[in-house]
Amino acid sequence: MAILPPKETILPPEEHEAKKRINTKEDVKEITTLAEKLAEDIKNGVIEKGKIMRYPAGGGLYLEMSATGGLHWRMKYRFNGKEKRLSFGASPTITLNKACNLRDKARVALADGIDPGEEKKREKIEKTAPTFREVAVEFVKKQREVWAASHTRTVEGRLNLDVYPAFGNTLITEVTAQDVFAMLQKIEERRAFETASRVLGFCSLIFKYAISIGLVSFDPCPALRRALTPYNKGQLAAITEPKAVGALMLAVDDYKGSLIVRSALLFSALTFCRPGEIRHAEWVEIDFGEEMWTIPAEKMKGREEHKVPLSRQAIQVLKDIQPYTRNGKYVFPTPRSNNRPLSENGVLTALRNMGYTKEQMTAHGFRSMASTLLNEKLEYHPDVIEAQLAHKGADRIRAVYNRAEYMKKRRELMQGWADYLDELRQAVTQ
Repeated sequence: MAILPPKETILPPEEHEAKKRINTKEDVKEITTLAEKLAEDIKNGVIEKGKIMRYPAGGGLYLEMSATGGLHWRMKYRFNGKEKRLSFGASPTITLNKACNLRDKARVALADGIDPGEEKKREKIEKTAPTFREVAVEFVKKQREVWAASHTRTVEGRLNLDVYPAFGNTLITEVTAQDVFAMLQKIEERRAFETASRVLGFCSLIFKYAISIGLVSFDPCPALRRALTPYNKGQLAAITEPKAVGALMLAVDDYKGSLIVRSALLFSALTFCRPGEIRHAEWVEIDFGEEMWTIPAEKMKGREEHKVPLSRQAIQVLKDIQPYTRNGKYVFPTPRSNNRPLSENGVLTALRNMGYTKEQMTAHGFRSMASTLLNEKLEYHPDVIEAQLAHKGADRIRAVYNRAEYMKKRRELMQGWADYLDELRQAVTQ
């Protein structure tokens, strides 16, 4: 027995529909014969085209004959007061019986308050939807021109380590909030609470991208934010009290670990560049004649080339380590290979071994240390400090000075900073 939908969901008959109604297969055959004759007449030039005819089959279902003789089953219905149409396919591939079954299925959806047209679109997307990994790879590829290389590596690393093993091969339309939360809980089991928060942010970006290209309609990530274990974000720890800085520099001098790591610590303090920029420094970027380190744009957070004037002390650090690493690519390579950079944990581990906790000092803390003391104690011009830190606004700062004067001031700052660190060392020993 056919299931009738609510009366308001069935449209009144088309004003120009054919008088003939479809009740049996024979009626369909008769209409098919008419369609074949129309197509033949058009082919032979008897007529240019016919009229669009609609043959009702009950309950909103009708067989439409196009102006060129094509036959398609369609259903006319109303949802939320708006007239809509649903296509079931061509006749005779779709038989009368099949068309009626599809109509009845659509009626059930309407009775449940579901738009069958939108449901059909959703099912089609699910059948052809890519996996979460495929969408993520596409998204990251689009961001490469915007993101710094180091940030891209971080995102790809977290996706490969934590996300893909959990649901990377799942269709993105089938990834649930529970899937994401289960993955985050595994990260938190390592007590990596900040990492869990960052990974949630990465996943949310990917879902938002999927929404923008019509794959999904919902991002499950924001609802999970409050379910994560809170952590004290704060600023990255740094030592900024002059006496404590002097003690830190003495501790670095006395570090008994790897020469490469000790050199990276000293170079970090002297140049106050970002940890990733230090670790990925290459010998080809060092100009001893000009006493300059030129960091390519692709390695910089702001995606602009950055020049670092090298103080006498920084040059000496490089000369001390040069005999050990100059045959490789990187200035500060991993102990396993001269062609791989020092790991991001190298400097951090050294700081911990020297007795500094994560609440006291981090690898990134050398930047805050320099910024604070250059501004508060040495009182260099803020514009020159910001430019040497490669902060935003460098273009505006460059416009204030001519090229020669601009670089001269930065050279003075870098040498003054290195000399100040030496003074702080000596003050501690007196």
